[in-house]
Amino acid sequence: MRKFSTLIFAATLTLTSVSCSSQKTVVNREVESTSDGKMLLGPQTKNQLLKSPYSEWYTPEFEGYSVDENAIAELRKEKLSSYNLTVVMGTWCEDSHRQVPRLMRILETLKFPENKLTMIGVNRKKEAPGGEEGLLNIQFVPTIIVQKYGKEIGRIVENPQSGYIERDLVEILKKDNSTIKEIFK
Repeated sequence: MRKFSTLIFAATLTLTSVSCSSQKTVVNREVESTSDGKMLLGPQTKNQLLKSPYSEWYTPEFEGYSVDENAIAELRKEKLSSYNLTVVMGTWCEDSHRQVPRLMRILETLKFPENKLTMIGVNRKKEAPGGEEGLLNIQFVPTIIVQKYGKEIGRIVENPQSGYIERDLVEILKKDNSTIKEIFK
């Protein structure tokens, strides 16, 4: 009986691992389009942007961007690292070419935890192959979504209102933190 139970457990474990492994997410998917050339679709890592042809626009913008040190200090004070960021971008999009490297420079300066950053590449229809963008209501790219405990507290769409991503992030965090202070008064 013991051998039979062990065999059933082993078979169950095997079936469980097979069913779980079939649901893996493809990361760093790259496709070739006749109109847009190579593009990244779905979940991405920032290292993918360091590869050609993306590095041609990413690297100069990343290296040439000077962060606003006052805003960086405010982001540290407001604890940006306690939030999650989702970035939906198009590697075919000029606004993404400008804003995504700048955001990455800001996050590097802050030593923002990589596990709190989600990057999703979309096509011109603002779709990713796995539907990762589905519930995010993406109309324009790039869209930077700031979340706390799974709830969206603000977003930057295409270009920051202030002209600086870090300043817009400060405003989003200050609004969130002032709301929290009001609740606990």
